[in-house]
Amino acid sequence: MTTPCDTGRLAFHPLTVADRSAVQAVTLAAGRRNCNYTFANLIGWQFWFNTEVCLCKETVVFRFNLQGRRAYMVCSAEALSLQLVEMLCADAAAEGAELMIIGVEDETAAQVAALLPGRVTVEPRRNQYDYIYLRRELAELKGGSLKAKRNHVNKFLSMYPDFTYRPLEPSLFDECRRLAMLWRTEVDENGHDTGYDLSADAEARAMENVFSHWEQLDALGGSIFIDGRMMAFTYGAPVTHDTFDVCVEKANRRIDGAFNIINQQFAAHLPEQYVYMNREEDMGLEGLRKSKLSYHPHILLSYNSLVIQCR
Repeated sequence: MTTPCDTGRLAFHPLTVADRSAVQAVTLAAGRRNCNYTFANLIGWQFWFNTEVCLCKETVVFRFNLQGRRAYMVCSAEALSLQLVEMLCADAAAEGAELMIIGVEDETAAQVAALLPGRVTVEPRRNQYDYIYLRRELAELKGGSLKAKRNHVNKFLSMYPDFTYRPLEPSLFDECRRLAMLWRTEVDENGHDTGYDLSADAEARAMENVFSHWEQLDALGGSIFIDGRMMAFTYGAPVTHDTFDVCVEKANRRIDGAFNIINQQFAAHLPEQYVYMNREEDMGLEGLRKSKLSYHPHILLSYNSLVIQCR
């Protein structure tokens, strides 16, 4: 079958749910645990980044509008080839933009730099590193390094022994919306209203996009109920055959241990096939970084952006 890359040029179209099978045929098999390849994430945020896709046999190329800049992302079981880089250069030039490739892991960045000596600027993106954990460790919370997390869970269990865990399903989406709104508008630790900003509004829209295509996106989620009210929920989708990406996690901050219990319970209820859980990046937020590090990630997956000089 001829693909858009066989002609020597890249032909993009807006990403839709109809692309799921073709995209995941590459991303699930590639073995790259990068959360940016999670199809549920790509669909959820398509409106924000104007995400487009080009399917190239065993490679998939995404094109984004990233804060006014054109950006590309490539998922393949192999390193970027010289031919593909030149096609990306041609596409970027046609758009009047420099070639910027995002979400590039260290090994691939080094390979591309060696392939194109003197033409590649590697820009590390620490705020976008993925925190990847062993699912069993998050479920069991054994050992001294996770003692504090285990204590939070035990305290929650002592205070709310009658809590229930429920798999997330469409009948619970209204409760998710209510809790997400509460999470956005609660007062912060200093007693000031956290407000309702554009990023929160965008996140809500991304969540609705996932809810609208729940079963088509292979999404799985869980929730915590106390006295008939949802106090925490989370959901995500597979990024590889052995890695599950946690896209969203929300909890009532007034319930001590709510975040700990949804984290632990969701890990415990995920199918055994998922050896790893990718809990995504910290966005440079000090508190979030501290929290993610405190769970002792098995892998801290580093990313770079590549700016390539095209001839």
